[in-house]
Amino acid sequence: MSTTIAGIKIPDSQLARAATELVRDTENDLLYNHSRRVFLFGALTGERKKLKYDPELLYIGAMFHDMGLTKEHSSATDRFEVDGANAARDFLRQYGANEYDIEQVWLGIALHTTPGVPEHLKPNVALVTAGVEMDVLGLAYHDFTEEQRIQVVAAHPREADFKNDIINAFAGGTINKPLTTFGNVKADVLELRDPTYKRLNFCQIILGSAWDDKNGAHVHHAGCGHDHSAQ
Repeated sequence: MSTTIAGIKIPDSQLARAATELVRDTENDLLYNHSRRVFLFGALTGERKKLKYDPELLYIGAMFHDMGLTKEHSSATDRFEVDGANAARDFLRQYGANEYDIEQVWLGIALHTTPGVPEHLKPNVALVTAGVEMDVLGLAYHDFTEEQRIQVVAAHPREADFKNDIINAFAGGTINKPLTTFGNVKADVLELRDPTYKRLNFCQIILGSAWDDKNGAHVHHAGCGHDHSAQ
């Protein structure tokens, strides 16, 4: 039987049910309930903005968006967002999804912690981030009605200390691969939770690179097309 929460119908296709079962068996209650809320807040955003989106694909994106934080789907070197995107891609391919739909889901997951980009992409991409930003950061909080917020949280409760719990989950998924935090918000997470963490600095990397601009970045060699005799 289908379930409707805050006016949003939870997708009940074979694909959606399989995704629910997989995520429920893999993630703890914190991440599972968070992922369901992300779908609901994302879908509510889509309805409010009158966007044309695919509820099933949005559901897959929302449900898999934090799978990279689990041991089963965490790689040694990739950002956890990419790990989750890859897990969703593998899952969708098992069910014969087309590559265009897979790409939309992949991007929605991979970019969900990259502010300023997803909202300019397709709704199935943008709405994953919208749901995450509402549930984690409280962005656009007052654009949702009080009744909508109550119904979503009643169906999928937030822990009493959800704010710290979700930060701890982010830290747990990145603490063993700190280089993956470069240029993204997880640098803030490890700076808060790991006293040994040293944030990489974009400008310092530029200034410390191997390029020797003072002596000329281009080294002439035979066949490069420059007339050495004219210099």
